[in-house]
Amino acid sequence: MANNKSSKKRVRQAETKRLRNKYYHKTTRNAVKAMRNTTEKDAAVALLPRVSAMLDKLAKHNVIHKNKANNLKSKMSLHVNTL
Repeated sequence: MANNKSSKKRVRQAETKRLRNKYYHKTTRNAVKAMRNTTEKDAAVALLPRVSAMLDKLAKHNVIHKNKANNLKSKMSLHVNTL
């Protein structure tokens, strides 16, 4: 367990960041799932930039790997194009 002031602060900061990352990651996963379940072209086209931005932001903050974000964006684009 942390036994000095700075290490106690790092524990608090790490917990805060963990919860924030968990929230954003789950929100993005739900958005991707909603995007995949969309069957209307107009709705999918409207969602695509928003979900892509969410994935880019997660990759930028190292919550997910940048290649994973790119793979998800690619699959979503293919989905939109096939509608």
